[in-house]
Amino acid sequence: MERARESGRLDVAELSEELHLAPETIRRDLNDLERQGLLRRVYGGAVPVERLSFESGLAWRATRHPEEKQRIAAAAVEHIGNAEAIYIDEGNLPQLIAERLHPAHPMTVVTGALPIAIVLAGRPNVDVMVIGGRIRSKTFGCIDHWAINTLRSLVLDLAFIGTNGITFEHGATVPDGAIAAVKTAAMLASRRRILIADSTKMGADSFVSFAQLRDFERFITDSNLSDESALRAESAGVEVTRA
Repeated sequence: MERARESGRLDVAELSEELHLAPETIRRDLNDLERQGLLRRVYGGAVPVERLSFESGLAWRATRHPEEKQRIAAAAVEHIGNAEAIYIDEGNLPQLIAERLHPAHPMTVVTGALPIAIVLAGRPNVDVMVIGGRIRSKTFGCIDHWAINTLRSLVLDLAFIGTNGITFEHGATVPDGAIAAVKTAAMLASRRRILIADSTKMGADSFVSFAQLRDFERFITDSNLSDESALRAESAGVEVTRA
């Protein structure tokens, strides 16, 4: 359980090799922990139940897989192209994108994340617009009808959207309906949508689904995403970048 909470996911093959136990033994142990309500089995392994409903703060997220997230952020910036109005979602990985954003042409960045607005405020060639609304204590992001109504009035070129979990059955998921509603509104306002998430999110479900993989033009993740998952995502109609 300590390993599951630390890494966010347990992989049967990795545990089998590391602990010198048969995969069948690992699977039985994981099934026992699932029956106790401590884990949820996913393809190839398991995730701690707290990932499904519990949401960590930005400080803790910043310690998780920092090298992979930096590579994802760098790849994401490369796909902005000529976009002049972009949306950057709340969260640690979107903030890393904002930190790397130094556009050569004038750009308007719309965000519901106060930390991202602070990072970009005053930066050359960047106008920042905060969508407003109730501030979430975990991520300092805006939610509820004020945020949604603002997004409904906008026309955006590109949206970078984060997620707490991704499965092929339920798509991209988050712990709360209010969070999902803002992400949906941002996607509807945008001509292009890019999903950003590290590979540990693949195979994990959170509480509320806000999109399917086919709703995005591209999924940018890290190089640890399996070939099988990448092929399944591409067969769903989304380009996959493994940074």
